[in-house]
Amino acid sequence: MNLSEYQEQKKHRLKRLLWLIVNNTIFRVLIGGQLRYIRNLILRCFGAELPLHVMVYPDSTIFAPWNLTMKAHSCIGPRTKIYNKDKIILGENSVVSQDASLCTAGHDITSPKHELITSPIIIGDQAWIGAEAFVGMGVTIGEGAVVGARSAVFKDVEPWSVVGGNPAKFIKKRIIKDA
Repeated sequence: MNLSEYQEQKKHRLKRLLWLIVNNTIFRVLIGGQLRYIRNLILRCFGAELPLHVMVYPDSTIFAPWNLTMKAHSCIGPRTKIYNKDKIILGENSVVSQDASLCTAGHDITSPKHELITSPIIIGDQAWIGAEAFVGMGVTIGEGAVVGARSAVFKDVEPWSVVGGNPAKFIKKRIIKDA
């Protein structure tokens, strides 16, 4: 491969620079649950689609808010890395726990130019991505599924299942007890 010919897309460069400044300054100092509404308004100004009552922790790093959709009562936890060169969609009541990474981009390893490739990540309703887990591009986490802490997920996860490990493997079905 010849990386001397590799070029990154220039699309959104100015918006990206402005967001980088806001995400690393104003967004980070708006700490606490009550200030989430202001953080969410800022995310909306940059194109995110989300209700004002979702929780996005101030020390999360979001690459492109315009590629982020969050449904009601979803949460992006502390120190998460949301590398969303493509769409990331979080369903209702879904959680991305602390230090987890979601990555929608990679490179074409068969190409001499090593072109960037992207594919969206979809996290279903009531799904939970555990602490320090990694979810790769093009993965769908089914409704109610659980990705165990420190797992690495490269393939779709079936609804209402628990996976863990690197690479993540099926552990058991998730069954919610009656209240």
